[in-house]
Order: sequence, then C-alpha cells, then structure tokens
Amino acid sequence: MAHACENCKFRAHYDKSPKSALGRFWRWHINFCPGWRSYFTHQTDEKKAELREKYNFTKY
Repeated sequence: MAHACENCKFRAHYDKSPKSALGRFWRWHINFCPGWRSYFTHQTDEKKAELREKYNFTKY
C-alpha cells in the first residue's frame, strides 16, 4: 500500500529545514494525522524506530 507520507512535500520541508514554518507545522501535524498514523503503523519495527528517532516521535 502506497502512502502519501513517503513523498509528502511538508515532510521534505522538515527534512531539509526542521525549524522552518512548514517543517514545524508538519512535525506538529503528525501528532494527530490519520494518514501518518496509518503510514507509521504499517512500517517494520526497524523503520518505526528510525522514524521515532529522526522525528522525535513517541506516539503509536
């Protein structure tokens, strides 16, 4: 199943510049985004650990 989160332009902004307005918005947004939740929960445990560390993400 392909998820838009993999190629999200807002996520790319965060990856490029986490402190930018769009980057900060994306990071805040993933705390409740149903698309991100679906994307995240369908990842392998290794990928989840990588995403948690990269985005300081502690939900799910």
